[in-house]
Amino acid sequence: MYLSKTEAAVLPTTLVGTPRRPPQPTGRRRTWPLLGPAFVAAVAYVDPGNFATNFSGGAAFGYTLLWVIVAANLMAMLIQSLTAKLGLATGRDLATNCRERLPRPVTWGLWLQAEAVAIATDLAEIVGGAVALNLLFGVPLPIGGLITAVVAFLLLAAQSRGHRPFERVITGLLLVIGLGFGYTLVGSGVDVGGLAGGLVPSFAGPDSLVLAAGILGATVMPHVIYVHSALTPGRYGDVVTAGRTHEGRRRLLRAQRLDVLLAMGLAGLVNASMLIIAAQLFTGGEDASSLEGVHAGLGEQLGAGAALAFALALLASGFASSSVGTHAGQVVMAGFLRRHIPVLARRLITLAPALLVLGLGGDPTTALVWSQVVLSFGIPFALVPLLWLTSRRDLMGGWVNRRVTTVAGAVVATLIIGLNGHLLLGFVL
Repeated sequence: MYLSKTEAAVLPTTLVGTPRRPPQPTGRRRTWPLLGPAFVAAVAYVDPGNFATNFSGGAAFGYTLLWVIVAANLMAMLIQSLTAKLGLATGRDLATNCRERLPRPVTWGLWLQAEAVAIATDLAEIVGGAVALNLLFGVPLPIGGLITAVVAFLLLAAQSRGHRPFERVITGLLLVIGLGFGYTLVGSGVDVGGLAGGLVPSFAGPDSLVLAAGILGATVMPHVIYVHSALTPGRYGDVVTAGRTHEGRRRLLRAQRLDVLLAMGLAGLVNASMLIIAAQLFTGGEDASSLEGVHAGLGEQLGAGAALAFALALLASGFASSSVGTHAGQVVMAGFLRRHIPVLARRLITLAPALLVLGLGGDPTTALVWSQVVLSFGIPFALVPLLWLTSRRDLMGGWVNRRVTTVAGAVVATLIIGLNGHLLLGFVL
């Protein structure tokens, strides 16, 4: 039987000629679906601890510590890129890789400090959410802490429907935080000269050093170094096939770096906005000595809209970061110990210190600042193993760090350890 060209054209390709390949997505259509994990991690970079340290730093020292925020954000971009790459290359999170390649006593030590970091993290997030509910609705702080924990638990349940719903919820809350501070920043204005001066590294005495450590701990969050590496394995359906070729690795790394750049860039802008607003409105005054004072001061100077934007941003931060923190705790325990405990039990354990602070009437803002200093001491315990693992060719293969990347990471680790050591020495003396 002979077919005309017209008849052949309408037959399935399996009968006539070479099968036609379906059109392949290119450019933006191939990249955007790969974004998301870094936005989950970025929420932890604008948690309530950031509110406390950034507003305290701006009110006490003006623009002086702005460079710390910029430097910490650049460090965060490097670190989150490395941890995401580790998950892509190995199919395992950082905690699991540590358990498989380090002696058991070291693994147990890393797990214990990671749990201490999780408690400090949860304290900041629960306290921040409680303060926001108190500002908005007059809810007593201990009750607000319980409500924040319950809402965070419900947000985490979105993961049962896959990674996309959870990522969308968290990204939406991140945008609420960003829009809130964008609105307030427009009202406060910016001193261009002060901003330029704040980008020059300097300190203003021992107190500024404590706040710098707090800003660093609030920006480079140890627990999301673990959780980001757990979000990327299996996240990209073609990672095994694509990762075997140089072009495939380039595509996945490009998407992962864009994810980190956009998410951490947004978080960095929010953090800088906090300090700038405080420097513009509260320098030399007592209004920013507490989150409640910041809320009241914004209302007095910029109107009720700015105060409402601040409270809503704080509430979104507490809800979102608390859910990410709980997920990070699960990742840490499963990775280091191969054990799982019910999420509700974990939430109750890490919730206890926060409720104790709120119930005893402790100053929430002071508790937030010191929780971030504790986090700063936890960074090297995640960063040093991360650098060691990602620089091993036998583990990473074609994904291994370039020498300049490893050197840059080592410089970052050295700076953080040096700052922590100087801070400790100051306390001892």
